[in-house]
Amino acid sequence: MTKSILVRGPALSQTGYGEQSRFALRSLLTRPDLFDVYLHPTNWGRSSWLMPNDPDREWIDKLIRKTISATQSGIQFDASLQITIPNEWEKLAPINIGYTAGIETTRIAPEWIEKGALMDKIITISNFSREVIVNTVFKAQNTETQEVVDVSVQTPVEVAHYPVRSCTAANINLSLEHDFNFLVIAQWGIRKNLENTVRWWIEEFKEDEVGLVVKTNIMKNCHVDKLLTQNKLDEILKEYPDRKCKIYLLHGYMTHEEMSGLYQNPKIKCMVSLAHGEGFGLPIFEAAYNGVLVVAPNWSGHLDFLIAPRKVKRKGKSVKKTLPCFLPVDYDLSPIQPEAVWDGVLDKNAMWSYAKEDSYKKKIRDAVVNYRRHVKMANTLQKHIKENFSESEMHKNFADLVSTEFSFTSDQKEIDDMFAALMSGD
Repeated sequence: MTKSILVRGPALSQTGYGEQSRFALRSLLTRPDLFDVYLHPTNWGRSSWLMPNDPDREWIDKLIRKTISATQSGIQFDASLQITIPNEWEKLAPINIGYTAGIETTRIAPEWIEKGALMDKIITISNFSREVIVNTVFKAQNTETQEVVDVSVQTPVEVAHYPVRSCTAANINLSLEHDFNFLVIAQWGIRKNLENTVRWWIEEFKEDEVGLVVKTNIMKNCHVDKLLTQNKLDEILKEYPDRKCKIYLLHGYMTHEEMSGLYQNPKIKCMVSLAHGEGFGLPIFEAAYNGVLVVAPNWSGHLDFLIAPRKVKRKGKSVKKTLPCFLPVDYDLSPIQPEAVWDGVLDKNAMWSYAKEDSYKKKIRDAVVNYRRHVKMANTLQKHIKENFSESEMHKNFADLVSTEFSFTSDQKEIDDMFAALMSGD
């Protein structure tokens, strides 16, 4: 007997949570024998939605129409899957599962403990996020006994990674002047640390014939947003009028095929990120499984897939060791900036990483000078990710995590009917 499950999340948005919602839906839809899937789409901030001609729109819109019809007929859902930040979770059905990107800092907000208690299970996207959710402890005082006790999330927390996406790379013309180019993909906001990523890169390569492709936006993918983004980038570039290195702005929506074409462009050699923290780091993941060398801080969610077994020499012998398969940037852990505080989400007492400027510059220089050696490491990582993060396995893992909250044993009437049908030969 299938279970009706209402998925509430920003399935139409062009955001990380949008990708997370679509992954969850695809996973549940692989098991029509277990799940009868419905969708309540939500907004994610003021982000853009998928274009009407996007290939995902047809099946998502079909789910939405199905849900509207079922709701109007008075359906009572067996379970809910709520894809958002935990402070928005609520009891919507007899069984409720919270699916969150988690956190990019060293601790969760206190509100997440109360909201987590409303859920029967919590699923997050990396071991880093899980550890922060599980290990955050607050002191609380019992109002009756005055006893001070430790309070933490008690709901079971599981991890579901993203899968490698299989698609044909589109040919996109980037008109890159130099043969060696770096790539950064990040929304222009405080957590992504994009200004330092670009500025420090220019300072290191201002006398070199290399390029940096900056795929970014501020909020939306519209023309006004592009103008605002270009102005922010120009404010940095005007500080270096005589630079030899090139900066290219990529703005706007790109299909998965176009993104694959970007990663696989023969002139794109290295992906850089100085984000203060990642729940997972989907663009870094995509670059890595496309064979692009990665430079990133040695901290947070992306370590789930950037560390892999590789061959090294030990006492003259070749052995396999689990090691970083990227160029790790040193960092300091310090309190988040006051302007980053987000009530109920980013706690003022939390910390995240601050990449060290000298380490970043050394790593990106090393990426150019020793690229032939480092690309072998990137190829090893690519193979590891493709073998361990396949679509079939990741979809199965997610569906299994959800299905364990249910009993799929047929009721007695269904068993009797099946037995009668067998006996009659129907």
